[in-house]
Amino acid sequence: MAKGSMTAVVTGASKGIGYELSRLLARDGYNLILIARSEELLGEVARELEAEFKIKAHVLAQDLSLAMAGDQLAERIAQLNLPIHILVNNAGIGCQGPFFKSNSVTNLEMILTNNVALTRLTQVLLPGLVANKGKILNTSSHAAFQPVPYLAVYAATKAYILSFSQALAEELKPKGVSVTALCPGVTDTAFIRRAGMQDTKAAQGNLISSRTVAEIGYRGMLRGKTVVVPGLKEKVMVVAGRVAPRRVVAKIAGNLMRD
Repeated sequence: MAKGSMTAVVTGASKGIGYELSRLLARDGYNLILIARSEELLGEVARELEAEFKIKAHVLAQDLSLAMAGDQLAERIAQLNLPIHILVNNAGIGCQGPFFKSNSVTNLEMILTNNVALTRLTQVLLPGLVANKGKILNTSSHAAFQPVPYLAVYAATKAYILSFSQALAEELKPKGVSVTALCPGVTDTAFIRRAGMQDTKAAQGNLISSRTVAEIGYRGMLRGKTVVVPGLKEKVMVVAGRVAPRRVVAKIAGNLMRD
């Protein structure tokens, strides 16, 4: 099937890693369904990609922190009557700081966005992805591999995404659908500021760019890899974290995330 007749869905598509993944898909001829909160920003991205790559980009503004966001999106996607070949669950929010001082509404919105919307959207789009032998890319995090004090809820939501992706990859392999969990370390995006992480040790120094993360994740998805960890340092830390005692790993992670 020609790429021009294939469609990819991307959540969190207006900036950062989601934007860069959208560009890569458009470059390769995929039509796009772009999803994020801001219709204005999505419109700008859609017009840019349509002009540069001669594809069609549909804009669906949606707050994924709403409990029924996944179902609402599925209905809107169904109305477009397009076969879905790739699903990129990239949208996510985070918040740094001691859990006992955290905002309960923010924590709930984090779980709804990072986990509930991702799970439901995957489930409702899965029949089409199976029919088209498609691909799923879920943006997890390096934080998924260990508990992270001062980033406790966020890290837990990313651990869910990693586990969910690995399990689903095994289930769907016989059906010809690949599932990839992209697990970057701290990346140079606006997420750092929005999550309040700019003063942490983890956010200092030369950070990997969102473009590099997207390119590595995209290649991994095309190859059908289940877990992709961009960066040599991050790969080493994952291996070390599997060997070291859990409490030691948590302490180190907490020191990196404390203000």
